[in-house]
Amino acid sequence: MHIDWPRGIAVLVLTGVASAVFLREMWRIYRLLRLGQDRIQVDQVGKRFLDLIVYVLGHVKVLAWTYSGILHLFIFWGFLVLLTTILQQYGEAFVPGWTLPWIGSSPILSGLQDLFILLVLVGVGMAVYLRAVVRPPRFRSSNPLDAYLILGLITGIMVGLAGSRSTAIALSRDLPEWARGAFLSRSLATWFMGLPPSTLSFVHELFWWLHLLIILYFLTWIPEGKHLHLITIFPNIFLRKLTPRGALRPLDLEKAESLGVGRVEQFHWKDLLDTFACMECGRCTAVCPANNTGKELDPRRLHTAIRRHLVEVGDRLLRDRGGQEVDRPSLIGDVFSEDFLWQCVTCAACVQECPAFNEHIDKIVDMRRYLVMEESRAPETILEALRSLEARGHPFKGALASRTDWAKGLGIKEVARDGSAEWLFWVGCAAAFDERAQKVAQSMARILQAAGVDFAILGGEERCTGDPARRMGHEYLFQMLAQENIATLQRHGITKILTICPHCYNTFKNEYPQFGGHFQVVHHSQFLAGLLREGRLRPQRPLDLFLTFHDPCYLGRHNGEYEAPRQVLRALVGARVVEMGQCRDRAFCCGAGGGLFWAEERVGKRINHQRAEHALETGAEVVGTACPYCLVMFEDAVKAKEAPIRPRDIAELLADTL
Repeated sequence: MHIDWPRGIAVLVLTGVASAVFLREMWRIYRLLRLGQDRIQVDQVGKRFLDLIVYVLGHVKVLAWTYSGILHLFIFWGFLVLLTTILQQYGEAFVPGWTLPWIGSSPILSGLQDLFILLVLVGVGMAVYLRAVVRPPRFRSSNPLDAYLILGLITGIMVGLAGSRSTAIALSRDLPEWARGAFLSRSLATWFMGLPPSTLSFVHELFWWLHLLIILYFLTWIPEGKHLHLITIFPNIFLRKLTPRGALRPLDLEKAESLGVGRVEQFHWKDLLDTFACMECGRCTAVCPANNTGKELDPRRLHTAIRRHLVEVGDRLLRDRGGQEVDRPSLIGDVFSEDFLWQCVTCAACVQECPAFNEHIDKIVDMRRYLVMEESRAPETILEALRSLEARGHPFKGALASRTDWAKGLGIKEVARDGSAEWLFWVGCAAAFDERAQKVAQSMARILQAAGVDFAILGGEERCTGDPARRMGHEYLFQMLAQENIATLQRHGITKILTICPHCYNTFKNEYPQFGGHFQVVHHSQFLAGLLREGRLRPQRPLDLFLTFHDPCYLGRHNGEYEAPRQVLRALVGARVVEMGQCRDRAFCCGAGGGLFWAEERVGKRINHQRAEHALETGAEVVGTACPYCLVMFEDAVKAKEAPIRPRDIAELLADTL
């Protein structure tokens, strides 16, 4: 057995240098991550490992975008399978022609390796076509040279590997055992058969070193670019948020050194890991309603800008862990404008699409918290809504109605006057104070009475759940309202809550448990669907309507409820239902979420106008929804556009048939 010491030692030295560069940069990144707040805590370990199988190896979220998902699957799995060829290559470094047992000598594995060489090259070709020919808008703000460099490196690795394997076969007197399954390498070997042995040996060495050197360069380059996600995606998905999507991370107001995030090191450590796991694929930006209507907000830039800012000031922060005297750009002002932060409707479309499970909303709300609670800065209409919430328990500035005016003449029980009932009908601020949304509460009350449901309202004791305050960034006001409401509900012995507002539903279900408020909460779409299934409601009067349905973000993406409202619509006698192009988990927001119902939309096209156009494209006469805020936003858009379509809540439609 001939040992090629010079080549073997050269390979070890180059590998050592490349590994040292890689590990140095990875250690630096780890130290930057540890600048973030809180400790690493891991629970539900079994589920987290299952997530790695489903979302990393299975590519479930990546494949939601079929074309780009398939090309990424080819390349990802190609590299996993072809790692075996690298192990083989290190054996060959010292002993040319040596084969590693089970890896370098298996015809079956060799066939699989050749298959994935082809699939990786197909994936590269698909990626080039997507970027150079299709050119989707989500790629326009990314660096094309970076993308083409990585595609070129991947191509070089595949060419070097295929070339070294095929020339090795051509150099052999007898067909090696491993080559019996290597269909691609054997085919390519015929191209080299006529070369003189010395030339063939030189070409083989050239391909062999090309393959190895590109891999080693790739290793040193990974920490510098977006392809760091090849490594960070594993811990990012393993450590992903397992609490409900609709639950924002609470802030410990008594212990917090800062109310919100005004400096990059004040982010949670997992928020910083998100930025290094970002693939820069642009899916989040492609579905963002704010970005799609011409606004500054760019969910991808949220992560890339935080990462660049952290890397830029990281060494100084590491030298001065306090960070008080570090000279750096302002996170809010220089890195992100205030408009950028106030354009987010917290619809979770970006979170839904992100293959890395990055959390965009938490970061934006944390920076809003800093603006509102530390700096007292926000758009004036937002501040007015917050002042009204604090003074009057609801965000509707100037509203003259009481919380029970909508219920006059309906004979509805009030808890304080008539005692508790089986169900508390939580009306919510919109249905109590907005004239259009009041009709939804009235319809719902008539339906409950028709079905014989024992229910009551809190009346004057009801306060806003605090959802707008929390998403506007006023965590202190939210917690004050939450604790007051929980105390009121517990004092009356209330355990079952029915609400017509998805925002109230989300807050009761997902956020009040953070403060000890545990209740059985049902959205009215779910409750109505249940009454229909039980036969307690029997629609009789035909409507003869052509309907489409708009999915509220806080019912759908935040809480996964898509079927219940459709079950109600399908039960309507004579109604025909058609889906909008963007529906269910891909639904486009109405523009009211994140507290922006109370904000002036001055930049770009109005989000509710864009969504109204989606409804008009279906040709439907009525756009149904299951959220009072969505209903009001559609009403405003329809009036502004003088559109021939009527917004109705599912409760109103069902009440019309009884």
